[in-house]
Amino acid sequence: MRLLVFASGSTGNCALVQGGGRSVLLDAGISAKRIRTCLEAEGIDPGCLDGIFITHEHADHVSGLSVFTKQFPLPVFAPGTVAGALRRSLPGVCPFIRDIEPEVPLSLGCMTVTAFPTPHDTDQSVGYRLEADGAVLAAATDTGCVTDTMLRYLTGADAALIEANHDVAMLRAGPYPAYLKRRILSDRGHLSNDECGRLAAVLAAHGAGTIVLGHLSRQNNLPGLARRTVSQCLADGNTSLLVAPEFGRLEVEVTPCFA
Repeated sequence: MRLLVFASGSTGNCALVQGGGRSVLLDAGISAKRIRTCLEAEGIDPGCLDGIFITHEHADHVSGLSVFTKQFPLPVFAPGTVAGALRRSLPGVCPFIRDIEPEVPLSLGCMTVTAFPTPHDTDQSVGYRLEADGAVLAAATDTGCVTDTMLRYLTGADAALIEANHDVAMLRAGPYPAYLKRRILSDRGHLSNDECGRLAAVLAAHGAGTIVLGHLSRQNNLPGLARRTVSQCLADGNTSLLVAPEFGRLEVEVTPCFA
């Protein structure tokens, strides 16, 4: 299985996952032109994708969806409340939306995709666990805290994309208004570097060979700081720790790890 992150951050999120002869996008929060350019640079025909899986309806996760599906009429998979929000805000996408149930596996040939709930400041938000080729990839960003349900789907993954959104001290001292700081720090906001480190330690203990830090705040974090903070929690040094770029390309080969 292969993960290709094309964008990760508050300005846009989009990643490609390939495995079991299938190719899917996780979110479409960058321009359709940019998505197409990224795919074609990998030798991938955008029209041959097997679908787009949406985590929630915030603009940084769906901004390119309307134009992209107009160009390439692909199925858009989203849990019910998210699907309803997309139908209201992006009517042109309606014909392509396929409602899915959280915690109910969906089979796309030899790839299995399972959505699971994450706590965020929207009516519904999900992460995804993808299984193919004997390997497991889990992705969960935009979450204010780590729940038992999240842990159930994240643990045992061979690779995981998780959120290291902010450094608490930078956020508190930064220019954001008080209400926004409270929202980010809440249980329905975003994970801090410290919280991410604790989660990463659990995943590493359960066999994760690669952990990718995603959705870093441009104003309230630094890639090096996020990496240092999380790495301090990974005592054994056997887990590869990467930082997804806000703009650019990060490739991860997801192979079965046997802890």
